[in-house]
Amino acid sequence: QLQLVESGGGLVQAGGSLRLSCAASGRTITAYSMGWFRQVPGKEREFVAGISRNGGRTYYPDSPKGRFTISRNNEKSSVYLQMNSLKPEDTAIYFCAANAGGTYYGIYASPRDYGYWGQGTQVTVSS
Repeated sequence: QLQLVESGGGLVQAGGSLRLSCAASGRTITAYSMGWFRQVPGKEREFVAGISRNGGRTYYPDSPKGRFTISRNNEKSSVYLQMNSLKPEDTAIYFCAANAGGTYYGIYASPRDYGYWGQGTQVTVSS
């Protein structure tokens, strides 16, 4: 069973940076497309970045585009989210997720496409 654990969240001032990490255990992540989502209370989980199985393709929605960078190291079974120029509206719990059923180059933006989730890490951006 694949298990995911996020780390790296915290409190940062607007304009600052954070790097989130997602460590996988139980299985190698080479067979999984990976994604980062975020959620604030009362709202649906929002897709912020995705990466294909080999890391060759990435995708971002408009909101974090140009500020967030997703990467992965399959040998270390880890996925990362570098977040720069943070804004107060980036405040949320950030989740790492793994998709096992898609294509080799696929990236998936819906939470329903992911079968494995971490417990989340809180990111708070102060103004």
